[in-house]
Amino acid sequence: MPPVVKNILLLNVVMYIVKMLGEMQGIPITNLLGGYVFNSPFFEPYQMVTHFFMHGDFFHILFNMFALVIFGTSLEQVWGPKRFFIFYMATALGAFFLHQIVGYFEVKMIEEQLVSAGYDIFLLQEKIALYRSGSISTFGLIPNTQGLVQDYMAGISTPVVGASGAVYGVLVGFGFLFPNTRLMLLFPPIPIKAKYLVTIMVGIAIYNSFINNPGDNIAHLAHLGGAIVGFIMVYIWQRDKRKFY
Repeated sequence: MPPVVKNILLLNVVMYIVKMLGEMQGIPITNLLGGYVFNSPFFEPYQMVTHFFMHGDFFHILFNMFALVIFGTSLEQVWGPKRFFIFYMATALGAFFLHQIVGYFEVKMIEEQLVSAGYDIFLLQEKIALYRSGSISTFGLIPNTQGLVQDYMAGISTPVVGASGAVYGVLVGFGFLFPNTRLMLLFPPIPIKAKYLVTIMVGIAIYNSFINNPGDNIAHLAHLGGAIVGFIMVYIWQRDKRKFY
């Protein structure tokens, strides 16, 4: 396993263990290090980096790190550690920005509706922060605005976590450089060329990004953002014919 892939893997595993141990002690690690929309009172600049070393549960980190090792190893062997590290960070940040910029405008629209309904946004944010910390169990609502307030609360206080955006970038990079490499799927166990797998995965991300599924808590726009940045970077790098990559 090449050095950057190995260190990213180790850092993710360490952060997952820290999160588990911290939350067992009542420390809200996910709330502190997860990434929030830019107009959330809980947003901090460092979260743009820390969020993609955090994961929700065991299977979340398992599948992300499995894909990183399988596909990232080949890319780092071709590009070298420095270029692969730049690629990984760029796709992770690109995924975050696309997801959160869309979230920013969604939250902004809800804020405008709340102001029209008679809410003071700053006072409402303070109440949400107190509710989130457990200091209060309820707060007064203007009639017929409960659903709107719930949407606003979810928009500003739900952090995005995980390396999935960067992993999608890595997957696209692998499919671009090794399009005809045959891969064996786990479910179902059938062989498929990398270019077809990438097309299917990105297509699913695009579809899920534009449908409204209330029970879906997956950041599909982050997947799409990582894939877009990954494609652009590899496309530009491949145009330099003086280098193999």
